[in-house]
Amino acid sequence: MMEIDMNNYRPLREIVFETLKEAILKGDIEPGTRMMEVQLAEQLGVSRTPVREAIRQLELEGLVVMIPRKGAYVAGLSTKDCMEVLEIRTSLEGLAAQLAAQRAKDHEIKQLFEISKKFSDYAQSKDVQGLIDEDETFHDVIYIASRNDRLIQLISSLREQVQRFRVAYISQFKRASDLVEEHQQILDAISKGDGIKARMLSEEHIKNLKDSMKPVLKEYMNEDCDQ
Repeated sequence: MMEIDMNNYRPLREIVFETLKEAILKGDIEPGTRMMEVQLAEQLGVSRTPVREAIRQLELEGLVVMIPRKGAYVAGLSTKDCMEVLEIRTSLEGLAAQLAAQRAKDHEIKQLFEISKKFSDYAQSKDVQGLIDEDETFHDVIYIASRNDRLIQLISSLREQVQRFRVAYISQFKRASDLVEEHQQILDAISKGDGIKARMLSEEHIKNLKDSMKPVLKEYMNEDCDQ
């Protein structure tokens, strides 16, 4: 059940928007679900107005589609869409890792080591949410360490587009053990200031993600993902 933080002092429409967006990205509200204003308003304990405004904003971000005479629905994402996003991310993630190797501060390197350890622990205990959270944090620190705001914006936008399918993907624990090793290799290269190697390893990391996600997406979306 979704809940909103009524102690948050931001405008209610923003809180409702962030709550619904997070639910969509986490998969709590699945692709194809109809976004019914009355039902959502009752569930969140708010009036219909902030819900209506939030749905409009979600439409602008591509997470909701409006179908004439039918209403608003959570947007789907095809296998082809996912693969194209990951193709672009391959280059951008590589660049971020290369820049991070050149620009990361000591405290960021230390933070990456701590995150990598937590990620390994979650992989062993098969904690899906822990894996997802630490994986996201690991990459976020690398983005920040790149010291390139435009690059961070581009990668963040692309990552959100496939965020909804990460639960299905990262639940494959055989692959999770590979992620532990890949993260450690990228971290080692960054900590040694080897930008070229960090870029190569990061690009390979996303390519492996792309290849591993194909069968998961095929099953999740019941599509033929051979391309």
